[in-house]
Amino acid sequence: MNLTELMMRRRSCRKFTDEKLTADEIHELKRVALCAPTSKNCRSWEFVFVTDSATIKALSVSKEAGAAFLEEAPLAVVVLADTTKTDVWVEDTSIAATFLQLKAEEMGLGSCWAQMRGRGFADGRSANDIIKALVGAPEQFEVECVIGIGHKAQERNPYTDEKLPFEQTHDNHF
Repeated sequence: MNLTELMMRRRSCRKFTDEKLTADEIHELKRVALCAPTSKNCRSWEFVFVTDSATIKALSVSKEAGAAFLEEAPLAVVVLADTTKTDVWVEDTSIAATFLQLKAEEMGLGSCWAQMRGRGFADGRSANDIIKALVGAPEQFEVECVIGIGHKAQERNPYTDEKLPFEQTHDNHF
């Protein structure tokens, strides 16, 4: 399968089977995450690969809404960055998270991004602080997202040209 086909096929997956990922599958995901480009090759990103079900459950309730699906994922990858290395850590972590999701799809796995940066609870508790405490991240780190990965419990249809909003593309000017 070529890259375009892979990108058209990748859809967010929020329902996973009970099947665990193998050590080899997790290693492949790590390899690809570490290949993601960063500004000035500073490698500001870091990744916490979580397979412990209690920690994954805690991640699934680390913000008010939008992360519950993580509870069923056999793997949750916390994508975070050392903010002292670059001012474009959001971009660096976003690219790496995308690499992870594309690799998961290539491996036949499902994935979904749970946004954590800027999220939390109405009472002021931030997802960032909650997650950093859960995984033991140092103070200068910030969490961008958590990617839930696992074997798909259901397949979704790939994108087709007919469903793409080409009207949102512009040539030469808006």
